[in-house]
Amino acid sequence: MEKYGQYRDKVAWLIWLFIIQWFPAGGILRKANQWCLLGIPGVWWIDLQVDGVRRGSLAQTPRGRLPYPGTIIASSYTSPLDVLYLAAIFDPIFTQSFRNSRHVQPISQETALANCFNIENPLERGKEHKTTDLATLVKQNPGRVIVVFPETTTSNGRGIMKLSPSLLSAAKDTKIFAVSLRYTPADVVTPIPGWLEVFRFIWRLNSRQTHCIRVRIGQPMTIAKLPASSGVSGESSPAASPAGKSNARSRTKEARRSSNFESNFFDTLQAETTQKVAGDRESVGSETTDEEGEAMSAVEKRVLDAVADDLARLGRVKRVSLGVEEKAKFVDAWAKGTKSRK
Repeated sequence: MEKYGQYRDKVAWLIWLFIIQWFPAGGILRKANQWCLLGIPGVWWIDLQVDGVRRGSLAQTPRGRLPYPGTIIASSYTSPLDVLYLAAIFDPIFTQSFRNSRHVQPISQETALANCFNIENPLERGKEHKTTDLATLVKQNPGRVIVVFPETTTSNGRGIMKLSPSLLSAAKDTKIFAVSLRYTPADVVTPIPGWLEVFRFIWRLNSRQTHCIRVRIGQPMTIAKLPASSGVSGESSPAASPAGKSNARSRTKEARRSSNFESNFFDTLQAETTQKVAGDRESVGSETTDEEGEAMSAVEKRVLDAVADDLARLGRVKRVSLGVEEKAKFVDAWAKGTKSRK
């Protein structure tokens, strides 16, 4: 059964690469093909909940509470299934964010999948990619949703890493939706880069009959106006209270006991957001400076904090003070340790 499932996956991918991807965006055939790519390996149980909308009343949700053309999705980043699900629902333009850069790179769906493993897309080898800002990209594509992975690299889904300032390049009145994607079982994430992880992911994905996606969509926010519930405007959030911290710790311990997730490598990277990590840039007054020399004001920092807090709250995880550099160092150390044990 597993063997035939892999064959069906290949056929669906060939249909997408040579036929469907050239169809106009938003078409029925494009979305049907994406759902086939999700359904063949058994990903058809979707637990969808919109922030502030009661269960059972999703059909009456106002249009402005869900991502729509001309808006930006700031998504969690753990698995290639993130890309497939968002493509099936929104048929968006995917982008690649970079550490300490406000520019993004529009990429194809295939490149977005390759980026989950930190490998180069063989179909676009040698192709030059230009970067732009989100305000320009939204203006050039008013009929499309823009997807940003602000963490810039995949994690194991148990924490929200430091965010790139790429979201700050959006227009001040453009709505940004935080979207959290989590999976059951939780072993279909790809925190380890490389081609070997590609085959391991395919094996894990096809070794179970069903997979469930837990989707949580936050309230829209803009750079000009943050939601009052974000907890970054001086208000205390439930997660910041002693009871909230205790509940969060108990949920984390329970998840670790009940999960058979084999990639627990990044659990040791959990850190409080108030802790400093070697290599972090120090704040000077109320501003910091990114690698492009642009000053990041206190208001802009609160915007990133609001998005990160929403992703952490929706995913029921906590934020960590670690980014791409720390992940790369940890992966190198883990790989050396694995070789030495052998």
